[in-house]
Amino acid sequence: MLTILGSTQRTCEGVSRRRLLQAGGAGLLGVNLPTVVAAEQLSSDLVARAKHVIFVLLFGGPSQLETFDMKPGAPDAIRGPYKPIACRTPDLLIGEHLPRLAEVSDKYCVIRTMTHSFNDHSGGGHYLQTGHRWHVPIGGGFKPTPKDWPSLGSIVEYTAQQQAGLERPLPAYMVLPNSLGRLQEAGQYPRPGEHAGWLGQRYNPVTTKIDKRSLTDNPYWRDCTDEELTFQIEGMAAGQDLTLDRLSRRRSLLEQFDDRRQAVDQSALQAGYSAFQQRAIGLVTSPRTREALDITRETPALRDRYGRHLFGQACLMARRLVETGVRFVTVHYDCVDGYSWDSHVHSNDVKNHLLPTFDQGFSSLLVDLEERGLLAETLVVALGEMGRTPKANANWGRDHWSTLFPAVIAGGGVPGGKVYGKSDKDAAYPIEKPVSPEDLAATVYYALGIDPELRVLNAENRPTHIVDGGSPVTGLWS
Repeated sequence: MLTILGSTQRTCEGVSRRRLLQAGGAGLLGVNLPTVVAAEQLSSDLVARAKHVIFVLLFGGPSQLETFDMKPGAPDAIRGPYKPIACRTPDLLIGEHLPRLAEVSDKYCVIRTMTHSFNDHSGGGHYLQTGHRWHVPIGGGFKPTPKDWPSLGSIVEYTAQQQAGLERPLPAYMVLPNSLGRLQEAGQYPRPGEHAGWLGQRYNPVTTKIDKRSLTDNPYWRDCTDEELTFQIEGMAAGQDLTLDRLSRRRSLLEQFDDRRQAVDQSALQAGYSAFQQRAIGLVTSPRTREALDITRETPALRDRYGRHLFGQACLMARRLVETGVRFVTVHYDCVDGYSWDSHVHSNDVKNHLLPTFDQGFSSLLVDLEERGLLAETLVVALGEMGRTPKANANWGRDHWSTLFPAVIAGGGVPGGKVYGKSDKDAAYPIEKPVSPEDLAATVYYALGIDPELRVLNAENRPTHIVDGGSPVTGLWS
């Protein structure tokens, strides 16, 4: 997603926020609205607790009752088929199919009380990634629209461009391993939420894509070869993708990048690309991006630790990107070959595939970040866009339930080994410390040192708050 449009946003160097706002309010000559809004962004007094964010979206909605909010004392029809296992966190009952996460529960906090009323996958996915309700009614559609709210990552990209202009060696915002919905029914259902929406395509993420080679031979994405786990950059010039497939072509990654960059540069000259489009091409073909996306630089042992499956390798790639300097990385654990967290009837898929791969990849991410000294400066968030109904269907499938679901928060100075909030006896509703998507968005911005009161110019050129009504959950840090 590298088509970049829009005009330059002015910054205010050498002018204090207060003086600029006063001048703008007085209508003095030479001060315009974009400058005033830029001044607000550049003058936040917040101290950043984190330099980076890894945002893991378990799209489809994992069940709270089979993961981080088990209710073993609930009636038979509610409590679920899995048993809790011991972990390092008092008062946390964690499912038996998450043994690795149980061993490292002292590294993360569980919010048990995420809640909202948009009981829909598309709208919920947009809500959790932006902090704003989707403008399309429940069940009203799939496709992202220019009216969508900008994602958290797009706001991070916006602030990075305001502060450093175009002279950055890396994008601030990337999405792995595919755009949300791309793996669902051959990409027929693209989902909203990860894009810049009305903020402008200039702030869209740089997105990779991975196509599965063989459903018959490898239905669960397990033990994938390097050919199957070939990361590509989506949306290069004239619809061409930048493929990182040095093993399949037996050529060095450097040679492939250099060849493709020459071709892209030539096509850019011929097409008369804008400065922003050429900047995007430069970002994704820079040596630092090239090296970050070459996952084969990691040792086989570390790749095995994460798991040779799509989610595990995407988590490893997220670590590589933040280590290189990318500020916000979204990892979608989306529907793969029909096996989805949207587990109305697929309880065996949850048990045999989804929980084990999440357990392996996410626990390895936390340990790896800590071992490299990156966890303290990286806020890691993992959650679905909804939970599941307390009352189960046949075979322990559960339906949509957005009024209660958990989130896992780690790093960025958040103390691990605790839980935040309390749910009722059936894991149906929050009864203490509910957390809305607006609150979560404000918390992410707060952690990054971005003022949740920041205003940006919308499509009508009106100053618009990036969060409307949410408050940072500062209790996570106490």
